[in-house]
Amino acid sequence: FHRVFKKTSGNGGLTLYLGKRDYVDNVTAVDKVDGVVKLDPADFGDRKVFVQLACAFRYGNEDLDFMGLQFRKDIWIQHYQIYPADHKPAPSAMHETLLKKAGDNAHPFTFEIPPNLPCSVSLQPGPDDKGKACGVDFEVKTYLAKEKSNPDEKIEKKDTARLVIRKIQYAPSQAGAGPKAEICKSFMMSDKPVHLEASLEKDLYLHGESIPIKIKINNESNKTVKNFKITVDQTTDIVLYSADKYTKAVLIQEFGETVEAGSTYDNTVTITPLLAENKEKRGLALDGRLKDEDTNLASTTVLRQGVEKEVLGILVSYKIKINLMVAGGGLVFCFFKE
Repeated sequence: FHRVFKKTSGNGGLTLYLGKRDYVDNVTAVDKVDGVVKLDPADFGDRKVFVQLACAFRYGNEDLDFMGLQFRKDIWIQHYQIYPADHKPAPSAMHETLLKKAGDNAHPFTFEIPPNLPCSVSLQPGPDDKGKACGVDFEVKTYLAKEKSNPDEKIEKKDTARLVIRKIQYAPSQAGAGPKAEICKSFMMSDKPVHLEASLEKDLYLHGESIPIKIKINNESNKTVKNFKITVDQTTDIVLYSADKYTKAVLIQEFGETVEAGSTYDNTVTITPLLAENKEKRGLALDGRLKDEDTNLASTTVLRQGVEKEVLGILVSYKIKINLMVAGGGLVFCFFKE
């Protein structure tokens, strides 16, 4: 049994079939988008059938479109004419499955997503926000038209069928060495400083995976370290249309460990940043969402050599900060990127 996703146009003449909604970016290549369109050409007249895949940046509600404001910007788009047939993809196992499901008068298509395009990202809407979320999305659409992409030709909604898909980031099986950071802070009225060192075992963690942080504190000062706090910040850099860059905490956790003057602390603590703890935070970057299906905090953007940042639309990164609270002496900061 293979799950099939399908959408039929309002006029009943076009049915779009896909075998999956998630397409993995393996860094060097992306999974091919194989699909099928079933046709009932009774009411087509002199119109042709096209199928397109578009990667777009959405930064407003669709309602704005009626006011003449552009609510989306295409980053990349590709069209094929499939009726009368003008696109003959190499047959695949997925095509075979979908053609059996669709029956007669079904036409296969294949899109290859360039690896330099961004992965699907959506910005979490606030509780009162309506419409589609801002972010980067991919959409497969089949439509009836006289020409492939004539901006002056109006295509009725009833003459289209569309499915949103996700391009998702592949996590390498081999993680690299983990980052390490250290700081030495002196205080007034104390001859000696506090040393703080923090490190991770590796440089890559999967969604929902616990992150152990090794923390060493050497308190040579005459002050007491009362406790420490760990914060994980997500930084979202919207590079496509503005210089918007903002940071939101996705985890804040306090540890009531006391390190007396002249003593040391050496331990590993564990944190797990989760979207479930951040559902109310408007504007948080998430992996692209399909309807109400569960998603995750957005994956870190992998920057490839030679790729323009602007093409990526939204850049996401994470930073871990450790704050020591020192009695009568303020804070000691230590941070590193994850």
